[in-house]
Amino acid sequence: MRALRVVGLHEDGKSIVCEDPARRERFLLPADERLRAAARGDITRLGQLEVEMENQMRPREIQARIRAGESVRQVAESAGVPEARVERFAYPVLLERSRMAELAQSAHPVREDGPDVRTLGEVVAYAFGVRGQDYGHAEWDAWKGDDGRWVVALRWQTGRSDMAAHWSFSPGAHGGTIAALDEHAEDLLDPHRTPRTLRAVEPEPLVEQSPEPEAAPEAEPEQQALIESPEGEAPKPKPKARKNHPAVPAWEDVLLGVRSQRG
Repeated sequence: MRALRVVGLHEDGKSIVCEDPARRERFLLPADERLRAAARGDITRLGQLEVEMENQMRPREIQARIRAGESVRQVAESAGVPEARVERFAYPVLLERSRMAELAQSAHPVREDGPDVRTLGEVVAYAFGVRGQDYGHAEWDAWKGDDGRWVVALRWQTGRSDMAAHWSFSPGAHGGTIAALDEHAEDLLDPHRTPRTLRAVEPEPLVEQSPEPEAAPEAEPEQQALIESPEGEAPKPKPKARKNHPAVPAWEDVLLGVRSQRG
């Protein structure tokens, strides 16, 4: 055990700076209640503080929270204890999570007609290849859900977006089975399907409008004949016959039985 000497109080006012005289290495020691009790030689108070910390976060609770998906930092911050205390109890559970994530990649996705002959790892690698994405940077993880089943997660980055897919893993013979829990997981299992979020919007049907009635062609202007007028008067145009009615013969034509020749 190396002996350290006290250098002084850290600039944050909450830590003591210590130094290894031989190696000139410096260390920070939290100036908390335990340090003050140790400096006073108060063994009773040190024992009470240790019991209080045990009551705040027992090893079994630490492991249960790590197994449920929390990180070492999250548990330490929540309990108000150093990460080193959480790590020594979390380490075997973290190994268990890593092992389950590895086993899940050898499981077979469940299809409508039964389990796929390919494994989850093979299907996902193919999906990344189809999309032109780097599968090497994707990260696998696993934890136990509220129902006691293992949840397997895959996280990756697309552009500036953080993506994640989740499956339910049931260990068993021949690698076990995998079932998708969200849409990203479904997309990776079937990369050729059209994602729901990209559903094509159908154009609105055009309302057929009845054609406007064509305007009746204008009747060509009839040849207006001039009627002879007495001298000094300008010739008057012959009145037009009414449209859609047969022309009525002049009265002299009726009497003489002949049609007079008019220009």
